[in-house]
Amino acid sequence: MEFKEKQHLILWWLYLLLAPEAIFVLCILIFDKGGMSFQQLRESYFAPVLAVLISFVIIILVQQNKLTTLINQEGITCKYAPFHGKIIEFKWLSLDKVYIRKYNAICEYGGYGIKTRLWFKFRDKAYILNGKNKGLQHEFKDGKRLLLSSNKIEELKMFLINLKTRYNIQAIE
Repeated sequence: MEFKEKQHLILWWLYLLLAPEAIFVLCILIFDKGGMSFQQLRESYFAPVLAVLISFVIIILVQQNKLTTLINQEGITCKYAPFHGKIIEFKWLSLDKVYIRKYNAICEYGGYGIKTRLWFKFRDKAYILNGKNKGLQHEFKDGKRLLLSSNKIEELKMFLINLKTRYNIQAIE
């Protein structure tokens, strides 16, 4: 019995920010006084072409963000690719409380991705990859806190209730 969820970071507005820059540079390359010759490009160290390519590299890197969460009777594991090369495991014994809570990604954590809580609360960390405003909050016995965003809140809630009744896990509220 396990709960598994994979989330991808999809930021549609990033295309709106980077596309005009790429279109503008390409238009200058192609249409400005008959376009740039290869010799002119070489003299400028291919800077206009690199400006366009950097936009697409940024989009590709952002789209590679993926959070995988796995919850079972042993504990909770998560992996945030491409930033964490290894799987992070949390056993139920190290957790004080686990519950679903509502959050505000911008006001509390300053955005999406791997974030530390704002206003000098350095012991609070979050992995936020969606526009929804609910996630799984972990409170550890040493006082640290971790928030994992989730797209499947109802499934997660039912799974946690079932897991608590079946295995009598005290950390789940």
